Amino acid sequence: MKTIKVKDIKDYLGEEIRLEGWVRNYRKSGSKLRFIIFRDGSGDIQSVCSKSEMGEEKFEKSKKVSIESSVIITGIPGKHPKKENVYELQVTDIEIVGDSPDYPISKKEHGTDFLMKNRHLWIRSRKQWATLRIRHTVYYAITDFLNSQDFIRFDSPILTPSACEGTTTLFEVPYFDLGSAYLSQSGQLYLETGAMSLGKVYDFGPVFRAEKSKTRKHLTEFWMMDAEMAYVNHEGNMKLQEDMVRFVIRTVLEKCSTELEILGRDIEQLKKADAEFKCMTHHEVVDYLRGKGSEINYDEDLSSADEALLTEGSDVPIFIEKWPKDIKAFYMKRDENDDNIVLGSDLIAPEGFGEIIGGSERETDYDVMLERMNKENMDINEYQWYLDLRKYGSVVHSGFGVGLERLTSWMAGAKHVRECIPYARMIYRIHP
Repeated sequence: MKTIKVKDIKDYLGEEIRLEGWVRNYRKSGSKLRFIIFRDGSGDIQSVCSKSEMGEEKFEKSKKVSIESSVIITGIPGKHPKKENVYELQVTDIEIVGDSPDYPISKKEHGTDFLMKNRHLWIRSRKQWATLRIRHTVYYAITDFLNSQDFIRFDSPILTPSACEGTTTLFEVPYFDLGSAYLSQSGQLYLETGAMSLGKVYDFGPVFRAEKSKTRKHLTEFWMMDAEMAYVNHEGNMKLQEDMVRFVIRTVLEKCSTELEILGRDIEQLKKADAEFKCMTHHEVVDYLRGKGSEINYDEDLSSADEALLTEGSDVPIFIEKWPKDIKAFYMKRDENDDNIVLGSDLIAPEGFGEIIGGSERETDYDVMLERMNKENMDINEYQWYLDLRKYGSVVHSGFGVGLERLTSWMAGAKHVRECIPYARMIYRIHP
């Protein structure tokens, strides 16, 4: 007898097989019929236990299951009598591997704090299962796209001697006799060195921001994909970002139909987003938002409310490009037509999901970079290796970073990124 996964059940219709997994739920129908919703990580299937088919002794075992008890079920799969493309299992035997008395998460409504404290169990629930599978698909869609574009994975260090995105959001850790080190905020600076060797590079891993923010879009530890490309300018950078995001959308729609249905995601909205993205300058965006009643100024970043207002009524993401240099990072390239503007861009997702990508063309002039770093009182000795890129064979280059949880949040329709990572780390949460 073959042990299979639920996802492969359609290939074994009429053949007795074994399934290894857990009981998601169960119900009885009279004294001779019980229904077990069985899960094994790959999917769910309704398993029918009939006293007349199983015999009294085996049927009695089915009456001892509880929510989340682990079981091995033997049975014969067939088509569901009422639902097309749905299958069920006629159980011939059941073995309880591990009991699960008084499972704490029930059908009733539980508060967010309770569920987060029990995250180690909450991730078993159907919607969390679906969200984390979509996260997996998004991750591999990004890497599949980059690999198809001849990018090379270039892993940047998590322990760094200095900041990338500003010193106020650094997690500091002691580092032997060398003083302090910091948890990485981004692999970008190191990736730029990789681009000068390998042409196009990316990394994908955890990054850390000691930012005291409690919004639905912030975590203190999250996963970021950063990419850098030699001989690619600002426009080419945005084009690649658009191509990548549209590839992710198509991949999720193709591979995660079941998960999207479980979550109640409006797939028509995702389909509409797979079209040419819009692009506006920061100045144009401020004009537009002020016309809509926002009080944003021309030297300010957008709030979450501003981002939602900007994309209201738009089916596709919107690039905001050409930002005031004083509100963007030191490494961004100045616009040759306006020294007060940098060639940076943020990509804002529709449906109120906000910023998902930040990128820019990088400054290539040694003196301009040195001037900007001095103006920001940066320790030049700490960044001399980074400055060397502008000293030895500098070329036009660009890059961007995409937050995995934010992109997953949009794909899954999850309103809070805490559900888009196995274990969320926030300013008031470190357990479990």
